[in-house]
Amino acid sequence: MNKGRGTRDEGRDLDLFREAVRDVVPIKAPNRIEPFRTPAAPIPAKRYEDERAVLEELVRLASTDDDIEFEDDGMFLRPGLPRDILRKLRRTHWVIQDHCDLHGLTSDEAVLQTAAFLADCKRRGKRCVRIVHGKGLRSPGREPVLKRRIRKLLTRRDEVLAFVEPRAIHGGSGAVVVLLEA
Repeated sequence: MNKGRGTRDEGRDLDLFREAVRDVVPIKAPNRIEPFRTPAAPIPAKRYEDERAVLEELVRLASTDDDIEFEDDGMFLRPGLPRDILRKLRRTHWVIQDHCDLHGLTSDEAVLQTAAFLADCKRRGKRCVRIVHGKGLRSPGREPVLKRRIRKLLTRRDEVLAFVEPRAIHGGSGAVVVLLEA
């Protein structure tokens, strides 16, 4: 390549450019201020995807037909914890911080709602919650379908330390008070 030839062509191009833009005038700056806009918060798509996968797995686990038989259907205590937790929980020693009502939901919807509720309570630091599943009076055969399914789900959740059937004023046999780990 010839170096001299390249610089001469570049010089001619620069002269042509300057001749073409000789009469150009810069645009005046607009007489207004652009308002500051805070950017939208990012969507935690991966966290939502993970939570959905966990909920789907819980539905699959809760829908298996291996019924867990409880020694006493009205209470559950994680092994290794003192039994006085059940007494305190039944007497509402701890304040019930939140509740979830499952009336009118199908069995699968109730399991999803419960799993989402427990995950939300754990994220918000709630320790004592109530889940109202109903007594099953409007179910076919007047059998408490949700009661068994929800309590089976609760025994399989690691964050559930204990649950009891509360006194009548807090729902009786149509509800369950749950103690969650911190």
